[in-house]
Amino acid sequence: MTDATASAPARSKTTGGAFYRLVWKWHFLASLYVLPFMAMLAVTGGIYLYKPFIEERIYADRLNVEVGTEQQSYEAQLAALSAVTEVSRVRGIMTEDQPDRSTVIEFDDGNRIRSLAWINPYTADVLAVQPRDEMAMQVLRKVHGELLLGDFGTKFVELAAHWAIVMFITGLYLWWPRGQRTVKKAFSPPSGKGRSFWRETHLFTGILAAVLVVPMIVAGLPWTDVWGGGLSYVQQQTGTNSKSLRFGGDVPNSTTSEGMPLSYAEVFAIARAEGLVAPYETRPPRDAGAAYWIRSAHIDRANQAELIIDQYSGAVLKRHDFADNPLVARVVSQGISFHQGELYGWLNLAQNTLAALLALVLSVSGFVAWWMRRPAGSLGVPAAPEASLGTGMIVLVIGLSILLPLVGASLILALVLDWLIFRKLGWFQGGPAT
Repeated sequence: MTDATASAPARSKTTGGAFYRLVWKWHFLASLYVLPFMAMLAVTGGIYLYKPFIEERIYADRLNVEVGTEQQSYEAQLAALSAVTEVSRVRGIMTEDQPDRSTVIEFDDGNRIRSLAWINPYTADVLAVQPRDEMAMQVLRKVHGELLLGDFGTKFVELAAHWAIVMFITGLYLWWPRGQRTVKKAFSPPSGKGRSFWRETHLFTGILAAVLVVPMIVAGLPWTDVWGGGLSYVQQQTGTNSKSLRFGGDVPNSTTSEGMPLSYAEVFAIARAEGLVAPYETRPPRDAGAAYWIRSAHIDRANQAELIIDQYSGAVLKRHDFADNPLVARVVSQGISFHQGELYGWLNLAQNTLAALLALVLSVSGFVAWWMRRPAGSLGVPAAPEASLGTGMIVLVIGLSILLPLVGASLILALVLDWLIFRKLGWFQGGPAT
C-alpha cells in the first residue's frame, strides 16, 4: 500500500498518475483478500517448519524408548497392536533404525480411520494409538492447506496464493523509486510515526518479502488442486511425471506363491543391503501375488530410493532412485523440500522462518496502514481514474491469467460482478485520495 495525492495528473498509458493509481487500486483490492490468508499461512507455515522439533517435544513418551537387550519381531508388534485395537488394514511400518526409537505402524482401524500406533520394539507394548488426522501437526497442516474445509477450503487458499503473486508484482511497481522517492529512501528502514511508520514498514517489508516469500509460494503451487492438477496433467502427457513405485503403475508382482513369505525384518535387511538410507517405510503385499514396497524416507530427497521385493524369494524386482525421475519431477520435488525448509539444512529453515515473519509483518502493517488511512464508514478504496493499458500490460495480464488460472477466473468474475452489481451500488469505485 502506498500514498498518492489527489492532484496527481493522469499522464500516459503506462506511467504517471493515472496508471500508478490504477495499479494501486489493483494492489489494494488484491490485498483485501490476500492479507488475511497471508497472515494465517505465515503463522501456520512458520510453525509447521519446526514439525520434527515440536513432535519430539510433545510426543517424546511415544517416540523414545529405553534400549533393551533384544527386539521383538515386527509380526509380534503387529499382534500386540491387534490385541488392543482392530486393524482392518496395515498401511505401513516405519523404523528409524535407531535402538532408542519406537516402531511406528500406520493402519486403518475397525472404522477405517487412518491411524498411527507407536510400539516399544523391545517389549511390544503399545505406547499410543491415535487417528492420523488428530495429530497436532497434521491438524495444523490442514489449516494451512485447506482451512479444515477439505477440497472446498483448499480452493480459497490457492486463490489467495495466486493473487499474492499479483499483489507482489503490483507492490513492487508501487515501491519502485520515482520522483522524489530515491533509491536510498526505498531501501531505508522504516522511520516516522503513526501511519507514516506503518506505511514505510509495509513498503520496506514488502521488498524483502518479495525476494523470500514469492519463491515459497511458487514452490508450494504443485500441492494445489487447480495449478498443481494442471501441472500433473502436463507432466503425464509429456512423460515428465514422477516414476515413483509408491502408488502402483508398472510394478511387478511376486513370481511365485510357494513357500513362506518374508518377515518384515528380512525386508528391512534387504533394504540395508541395497544401500537404502534409514529411516525406512515399508508397505506389506496386498495379496498372495503382490510384493513388498519399501523406501528410504530420508529428509534429503537425493537419498530417497524405493524397492519392490518379491515376498517369497526376497529378489529385488524393481528399484527406483530419485535420480531416475525426469528433470521436471525432480525440480518439483526439490521445490516442495525447499518449501518445507528441508532442502539445504538449517539455512533453508532459517530462510523460511524469516520469510514467514516478513509475511506476517507485511500483513499486519498493510492492515494497520489501511485502517489508519480509510475514511470512516468506508473501505477507502484508492481513487483510480480511467487509464488505458498498453500492449505490454495487456500481455502481462493475459499471461498471468494463463499461468495463474484462478487469477483469470476470479478477474472475469469480478469484472462481471462490477458491471452488474458493484457499479450500481458504488462499491470498490474509490473516493478522494487522502
